[in-house]
Amino acid sequence: MSEAYNNKYFVTGGGTGGHIYPALAVADTLTQQGAKVFYVGNKRNMEFELASKKGYKFLHVSIKGMPRGLNPKFFWWGVKLVKAIIRSVRYIQKYKPNAVFATGGYVSAPMIFACRITKTPYIMHDCDAMPGLVTRKLSKRAKYVTLAFEKAKKYIPNKHAIVTGNPIREDFKTLSKESAKAQLGLSNGMTLVIMGGSQGAKSINITAVELLKELSQELNIQVIFQTGKKNYDEVIDRLRQFYPNWEQDKNLVIKPYFDNMIAVLKSGDIVISRAGSLSLSEICASDIAPILVPYPYAAADHQRKNAKTLLESGACIYIEDKDLEPNILRENIVELINNPIKMKYLKQNASYLAKYNASQEIAGFVQNIAKKY
Repeated sequence: MSEAYNNKYFVTGGGTGGHIYPALAVADTLTQQGAKVFYVGNKRNMEFELASKKGYKFLHVSIKGMPRGLNPKFFWWGVKLVKAIIRSVRYIQKYKPNAVFATGGYVSAPMIFACRITKTPYIMHDCDAMPGLVTRKLSKRAKYVTLAFEKAKKYIPNKHAIVTGNPIREDFKTLSKESAKAQLGLSNGMTLVIMGGSQGAKSINITAVELLKELSQELNIQVIFQTGKKNYDEVIDRLRQFYPNWEQDKNLVIKPYFDNMIAVLKSGDIVISRAGSLSLSEICASDIAPILVPYPYAAADHQRKNAKTLLESGACIYIEDKDLEPNILRENIVELINNPIKMKYLKQNASYLAKYNASQEIAGFVQNIAKKY
């Protein structure tokens, strides 16, 4: 073990929940094991609020996604990237982390470059069946690359690529469905979760709104609906057209965003969702039957690839975004309600894909490389 080893780490990743929550899950595991963890990200993104709420010291880097094409915006982005790398190098020199864990995306890129410059060991994690650009381009010198999908291995130029699954929060292992429903003030009846990730999903929102009255009043289904912060007012205005008295309906829980998505997912029997990789990992760990509507414009078409991985395993119902309309959605929901064997089949197959120990496994890799280098 190096004499400089002091059980101190940087964790970096941001912009979306798919990068932030896996980073926080590993950070929490390292902290529980006695480590000091610093979170590196952009204070203008949601990672600042989430990491700060957990008490992590936050180290700011000012960087945005790379513009497309050779133009003045690309030039200025390059200047900002260099500044962000220099700042990241200074963070390493000041705090002297033993290793860095990066979950990909543009936010983590400056710190990865800084690791190369300072010869600080780093591990990268990628959530998707088609790894992101940063992972594909910068993972070659990583000590390990941990992945959510076996299919992703062929895109990674690193012989130490290991499929661990996505790191998920500890409560997914321990929270029961009954306790989750109690936390949300729900009965033990059939519960449908509608969500499109932290930002919402407009096509899912528009389609689902037309069904809420029928689902609640005629089918007696409890519905938990996360609209996304940007879409909430639009959803409520549209809902009032179809169901003016919805606010008096105890079966409907509609919010822009739920802080406790663990309880939301664990309380559900059916979920309608996009196919971001972290969402899928959390769905698989929640004993819930997925109806997936992948976002068709995701980078490298990764959401379709993620969803089709579940479809091939018999773990979801798959609907293309262009085919999503109220009758089709209704048919699929009603089919699951009327066919408990199929619902159980989807739940079981999804559960087989769950990786509950990814955080502990990845934290072990981080600690091991820190001690070696």
